[in-house]
Amino acid sequence: MAIVKSKLLKQLSNNYPNFLKKDLEKFTDIILNEIKRALKRGDSVELRRFGRFSLKTQKSSIRRNPKTGEKVAVPEKKVISWKMSKEMFKKINNEE
Repeated sequence: MAIVKSKLLKQLSNNYPNFLKKDLEKFTDIILNEIKRALKRGDSVELRRFGRFSLKTQKSSIRRNPKTGEKVAVPEKKVISWKMSKEMFKKINNEE
Protein backbone atom coordinates (compact mmCIF):
# COMPACT_ATOMS: atom_id res chain seq x y z
CA MET A 1 0.00 0.00 0.00
CA ALA A 2 1.48 3.30 -1.11
CA ILE A 3 1.13 6.54 0.76
CA VAL A 4 -0.44 9.34 -1.22
CA LYS A 5 -0.29 13.06 -0.53
CA SER A 6 -3.85 13.17 0.84
CA LYS A 7 -3.06 10.44 3.41
CA LEU A 8 0.14 12.23 4.37
CA LEU A 9 -1.79 15.46 4.91
CA LYS A 10 -4.41 13.64 6.96
CA GLN A 11 -1.72 12.10 9.19
CA LEU A 12 -0.02 15.47 9.63
CA SER A 13 -3.36 17.03 10.48
CA ASN A 14 -3.98 14.34 13.12
CA ASN A 15 -0.51 14.72 14.62
CA TYR A 16 -0.56 18.53 14.59
CA PRO A 17 -4.15 19.62 15.25
CA ASN A 18 -3.08 23.23 16.01
CA PHE A 19 -2.11 23.81 12.36
CA LEU A 20 -4.70 24.59 9.73
CA LYS A 21 -5.06 21.97 6.98
CA LYS A 22 -4.41 24.54 4.26
CA ASP A 23 -1.16 25.56 6.00
CA LEU A 24 -0.03 21.92 6.21
CA GLU A 25 -0.84 21.46 2.53
CA LYS A 26 1.10 24.60 1.61
CA PHE A 27 4.02 23.42 3.74
CA THR A 28 4.17 19.99 2.06
CA ASP A 29 3.84 21.62 -1.39
CA ILE A 30 6.80 23.89 -0.62
CA ILE A 31 8.95 20.96 0.52
CA LEU A 32 8.11 18.78 -2.48
CA ASN A 33 8.62 21.66 -4.93
CA GLU A 34 12.00 22.50 -3.41
CA ILE A 35 13.08 18.86 -3.76
CA LYS A 36 12.00 18.93 -7.43
CA ARG A 37 13.79 22.23 -8.09
CA ALA A 38 17.01 21.01 -6.46
CA LEU A 39 16.98 17.81 -8.51
CA LYS A 40 16.25 19.76 -11.70
CA ARG A 41 19.33 21.93 -10.97
CA GLY A 42 21.39 18.77 -10.58
CA ASP A 43 21.78 19.07 -6.81
CA SER A 44 21.20 16.17 -4.45
CA VAL A 45 18.75 16.37 -1.55
CA GLU A 46 19.55 14.81 1.80
CA LEU A 47 16.91 14.38 4.48
CA ARG A 48 18.68 13.34 7.66
CA ARG A 49 17.61 9.98 9.12
CA PHE A 50 15.55 9.31 5.96
CA GLY A 51 17.66 9.20 2.82
CA ARG A 52 19.26 10.99 -0.10
CA PHE A 53 17.81 11.80 -3.52
CA SER A 54 20.18 12.39 -6.42
CA LEU A 55 20.21 12.38 -10.21
CA LYS A 56 21.98 9.78 -12.30
CA THR A 57 22.37 9.73 -16.05
CA GLN A 58 21.20 6.56 -17.76
CA LYS A 59 23.19 5.91 -20.93
CA SER A 60 21.45 5.54 -24.25
CA SER A 61 20.96 1.95 -25.31
CA ILE A 62 19.17 -0.37 -27.64
CA ARG A 63 16.51 -2.44 -25.93
CA ARG A 64 13.87 -4.90 -26.99
CA ASN A 65 10.12 -4.39 -26.92
CA PRO A 66 8.93 -7.49 -25.01
CA LYS A 67 5.57 -7.52 -26.79
CA THR A 68 6.83 -7.44 -30.37
CA GLY A 69 10.49 -8.41 -30.02
CA GLU A 70 11.41 -5.30 -32.02
CA LYS A 71 14.62 -3.42 -31.13
CA VAL A 72 14.05 0.09 -29.77
CA ALA A 73 16.64 2.83 -29.34
CA VAL A 74 16.32 4.48 -25.92
CA PRO A 75 17.99 7.91 -25.62
CA GLU A 76 20.12 9.03 -22.71
CA LYS A 77 18.02 10.27 -19.80
CA LYS A 78 18.24 11.39 -16.20
CA VAL A 79 16.71 9.25 -13.46
CA ILE A 80 16.22 9.87 -9.75
CA SER A 81 18.17 7.66 -7.39
CA TRP A 82 17.34 7.26 -3.71
CA LYS A 83 19.58 5.81 -1.03
CA MET A 84 18.15 5.21 2.40
CA SER A 85 19.95 6.29 5.55
CA LYS A 86 21.43 3.84 8.03
CA GLU A 87 18.70 4.72 10.51
CA MET A 88 16.01 3.94 7.92
CA PHE A 89 17.72 0.67 7.03
CA LYS A 90 17.80 -0.37 10.68
CA LYS A 91 14.18 0.60 11.22
CA ILE A 92 12.97 -1.32 8.16
CA ASN A 93 14.96 -4.39 9.13
CA ASN A 94 14.00 -4.25 12.84
CA GLU A 95 17.61 -3.83 13.95
CA GLU A 96 16.93 -1.19 16.61
